[in-house]
Amino acid sequence: MTGTFTRARAARRALGSVAAVAALTAGLLGVSAVQAPQARAAACDGTTGVTVVVDFTAVGGGIETGCAPGDPASGLAALTGAGFSYAFHPRFPGFVCKINALPTTCTNPTGSAYWSYWHAQHGGLWSYSNLGAGSYNPAPGDVEGWSFGAGAQPGVTAP
Repeated sequence: MTGTFTRARAARRALGSVAAVAALTAGLLGVSAVQAPQARAAACDGTTGVTVVVDFTAVGGGIETGCAPGDPASGLAALTGAGFSYAFHPRFPGFVCKINALPTTCTNPTGSAYWSYWHAQHGGLWSYSNLGAGSYNPAPGDVEGWSFGAGAQPGVTAP
């Protein structure tokens, strides 16, 4: 009886684990997207928020700037707070593959085609982020930058 009970409990645990893996896999197979509020088309004044610059030139657009008011908790919160939407790559959770639905297809992260993430002070030089946007906590007054391509910084000086 004990052996049967132990096997039944092990089977329930295995099914629970399979269900958890299935749910996780289902979530990872679709592109996770976050919609943003209407874009604010200007840099923040002083420390009223975090300025976000997105360079769309490599995907057929221009360079757009928005202001995420207040103190966003992460680079992703700043991105959406400034009026930009984003989507994660379906096989690489946390890896931003689209901003405002560009590029039209999520590409696998390569050295020549990805959204690079940058930081600067107003009027300062860009520095490549050593943290992902979900882990980085920008301070009010900071400038965040995004640029699609081979890791080049945004094509403007930090406003």
